[in-house]
Amino acid sequence: MKGGLLLALCAILVFHLASGCPDICTCQTSSRTVDCSFRGLLEIPNHLPLQTQMLYLQGNQIRAINHTSFTYVASLRILDLSNNSISRVPPYAFHFLRSLQVLNLTNNLIYHLESQVFTPLMALKELDLSYNNLSALPESLGNNTRNLTFLGVRNNQLQNIDRMVLQTFTNLKVLLARSNPWQCNCPALGLKLWLENFLYKGGTIDELICSGPSIRKGNDLLKIPYEMFKTCTPPMTAPPVMSNIHYHSPEHRSNSKFGHHNDHIDGSHPECEPKPKPRPVSLRHAIATVVITGVVCGIVCLMMLAAAIYGCAYAAIMAKYHRELKEVERLAPVAEHGSPEEKEPLDGTLA
Repeated sequence: MKGGLLLALCAILVFHLASGCPDICTCQTSSRTVDCSFRGLLEIPNHLPLQTQMLYLQGNQIRAINHTSFTYVASLRILDLSNNSISRVPPYAFHFLRSLQVLNLTNNLIYHLESQVFTPLMALKELDLSYNNLSALPESLGNNTRNLTFLGVRNNQLQNIDRMVLQTFTNLKVLLARSNPWQCNCPALGLKLWLENFLYKGGTIDELICSGPSIRKGNDLLKIPYEMFKTCTPPMTAPPVMSNIHYHSPEHRSNSKFGHHNDHIDGSHPECEPKPKPRPVSLRHAIATVVITGVVCGIVCLMMLAAAIYGCAYAAIMAKYHRELKEVERLAPVAEHGSPEEKEPLDGTLA
């Protein structure tokens, strides 16, 4: 009898977990959506329907994520935790969310992320960490999030992002990184090369404005000439030739829904100071220079040939003119006085 009662209680509890909805939230069974946004919550509700696929918790006062907060919602695909007061994310906070595709953590107080925090999220496609206090991204961020297509890190405290971290995002299409204190010194060369290659492959980014060193403050990292980095240690691979690449800033989705060893800062580091060395010439520039030089030389040769022909013609005309002039001058006295034969008959007649 007691065993049957215990079994019934367990069944009721499982049914409640599977179909119950927290009183403070709104649940839609057809769309498997739970909306707990802007409800003044201090923590994530414990009892959420098992079939939940979309969970909205934005606009509350949640300060912490427990490692068991999402244990019973393994089917979750969209999770919005934006506009809360979260300062830390435990290493295994999302351990059970292997189907999660969209994660929004914007407008929180997160200053550090553990290296394995996103490791279980192999299906993740969109990750927005904008408007936090992050000064670095985990080195293993992209190890298991290779399907990521959107990454937002706007308005944080990032000074640089390791190129090796970004290279793991093989499917990334959009990177939003504006309004960070980017340090455009030698370590930023790797980031610059990655960004140019990313754009070359069709990716979209917004502008990365330098906060230092002082000689580059206010400049866009992508528009800084390579001669400014020529004294830095060269990267392992050379950048592709990309003279006609343009980039633009996409419209950022709203916060309430989805989609949303350094050198001296003052620029005194000697390795990054510009020096009077010739800039390496790319193949495209070399070919263009040869073509332009050939065209100019051809025009000059044609002009010289035309001048020579004109000079020869002018000299011939002048020589002929002088010959004719001398002939006229020679014949002029004879015509004026006449020849001796013509004078004798005239004298005889007069006699």
